Amino acid sequence: MKTSKKSLYPLWALIPALLIYTVFSVAPIAISFFYSFTDWNMSRMFEPRFTGLKNYMELLQNPVFLRSIANTFIFALATTVLKTWLGFILALALTKKVAARGVLRTIYYAPCVISITVVGVLFKAILANRGLLNNVLGILGLGALARDWLGSYATALGSVIFVETWMWAGFNMFIFISGLQAISPEYYESATLDGASSFEKFRNITLPLIVPSMTVVVTLSVAGGLKVFDIIYVITNGGPGFDTQVLATYTYQSFSLGFLGESTAGSIILAVIVALISFTMNRYFTRREVEM
Repeated sequence: MKTSKKSLYPLWALIPALLIYTVFSVAPIAISFFYSFTDWNMSRMFEPRFTGLKNYMELLQNPVFLRSIANTFIFALATTVLKTWLGFILALALTKKVAARGVLRTIYYAPCVISITVVGVLFKAILANRGLLNNVLGILGLGALARDWLGSYATALGSVIFVETWMWAGFNMFIFISGLQAISPEYYESATLDGASSFEKFRNITLPLIVPSMTVVVTLSVAGGLKVFDIIYVITNGGPGFDTQVLATYTYQSFSLGFLGESTAGSIILAVIVALISFTMNRYFTRREVEM
């Protein structure tokens, strides 16, 4: 009888966490899934009618929605590559015995603990048509390079990608530092005795053994990039026009306009995309992990 109680105890301990998760995560997702098949809107708040796949079909035929999907993928891909490799390079540099290593780590990590609203307002002022960046370019005699950084497609999206990279590269750096410090020095000592070069040690020891950290970094970066909302909302609000519109901002604006069924359908599409890509990326990297 005691054995039975001991085996059941962990299950009972999970009930509060499962209940909270179900109420605040599973239930809203299920409700959103249901309403995505209805004409739910402000005029039919309490009497939505089932319309089948109409919301999904209209979204997939909407050029603004399709553009938001393209912008989302561009943003996620660019920021994942930049944040991952910049974080990795910083980690490689700051695991060496360099002067003021602790101070430099703090400086590079600091942006990710600053409020995103503060960061967005700050960079919006810097990148404005008469902002700090253009003024500095004018002082340096490079006024020809000045432009409305947030006023055109290439520079607006590129600017938001830069800000996102600036914010989170330091976070990825610390994950890579943890992975690098977990690699036993004996591997490098053995490789040195065998006459391996620095590049060979990097390729055959560092890269294979850093894959677990790479899995975490890439999965978080991809998921965060696909779900991005706040930094774009603060800096460009999806503009100019729809040039920086992403899935999250599109669904938010659709919801604020009262198209509740359509916005929930967009949210379901976003959730499916995030889940499929994150799971695929995580599975891909997990298969390549090396036991340390």
